[in-house]
Amino acid sequence: MQIAARMSRLGSESAFEVLARAKAIDMQAAKDGSKSVINLGIGQPDFSTPEHVVEAAVKALRDGHHGYTPANGILPLREAVAADIAARRGVNVSPDTIVIVPGGKVTMATAIQMFGEPGGEIMYPDPGFPIYESLVKFTGAEARGYPLLEKDGFAFRADDLLARITPRTRLLIVNSPANPTGGVAPAEEVAKLAAGLAKHPHVALMSDEIYSRLVLDDDKPYASFIPYTHLHDRLIVLDGWSKTYAMTGWRLGWGMWPSHLADLATKLAINVHSCVNAAIQFAGIAALQGPQDAVETMRRAFQRRRELTVAGLNALPGVSCIRPEGAFYAFPNITGTGFNARQLQDALLEQARVATIAGTSFGQHGEGYLRLSFAADDAAIAEALQRIGTWLGENKPKK
Repeated sequence: MQIAARMSRLGSESAFEVLARAKAIDMQAAKDGSKSVINLGIGQPDFSTPEHVVEAAVKALRDGHHGYTPANGILPLREAVAADIAARRGVNVSPDTIVIVPGGKVTMATAIQMFGEPGGEIMYPDPGFPIYESLVKFTGAEARGYPLLEKDGFAFRADDLLARITPRTRLLIVNSPANPTGGVAPAEEVAKLAAGLAKHPHVALMSDEIYSRLVLDDDKPYASFIPYTHLHDRLIVLDGWSKTYAMTGWRLGWGMWPSHLADLATKLAINVHSCVNAAIQFAGIAALQGPQDAVETMRRAFQRRRELTVAGLNALPGVSCIRPEGAFYAFPNITGTGFNARQLQDALLEQARVATIAGTSFGQHGEGYLRLSFAADDAAIAEALQRIGTWLGENKPKK
């Protein structure tokens, strides 16, 4: 049989590959009594979903919500998202512009498929979430990564992005707070980019704001693109419940779309997944409308773990790490160790039994870096850093 050539252009997400390897090592460790793996590779909160959210899903099941829903989501959930946008961003949007999807990736996949085709180009952050590049290449569009640099706190600079736009640019993807770096775009750069895009009306903007509730510095409010209403005819916002409410396995996200594109996004949903699980949508309402103390508890924990992680990394031989301003990732510079990113990732997993992700998994500009998730408890982080330090002290790269 012959599969479509475009299938060869699909990439993957290394965090899941490393997770699978770590589980295999743990299975062997259980047999031989060796050390198990401390996983700082996977990007998901180590907290439980708030109980009132769980109970809302259980109640929905008991109340008989077992059937299909509208492809774009039940109206009460879309209204809850719109109300949350109004409360947090100060902008009123129609529930008809909201499309509920099974996880944040669906919004990015929909946007990239909508604008990506041979002859066009799509810009995305490098280092950045690997699925951006994978999906762009899948569509046949030219994948144009723009560098995020350590000297800039791994945040985009508007002038740089605007200078890279060409007549063939269809879509610009930005992500703040960023995966894998924890970089947060300064408010002035968000404003400058929003203003500068006025000169490029042919370019749509997808703002991946899935970590927007996880800005870790109390004195730095989050800068969203939603308040820039002059962009609403070409702005797509990706957000959801996974990171904010520790709901990664629930697979629930939302996209805010220009009104003339929301129907197309819904049509693609009909073709691909029909609708989102009915009971989970009621859990999404409870998350948005219920108490938010669990969100703040989690954010405070990540603040503390950030300080522990960054201090520990900067104490390691050959390693330096700037303070991430958001999400729950550290992106240390490991060039001083003498190992490249993939070498160090593999050695730490196989020998030190610590799972990390090579920076090159997130793009060519990730060479010389590792991603560590500090979505783990303090003791696990401390033990992982000790193991890494011991391993680095005992091993030097071969000439």
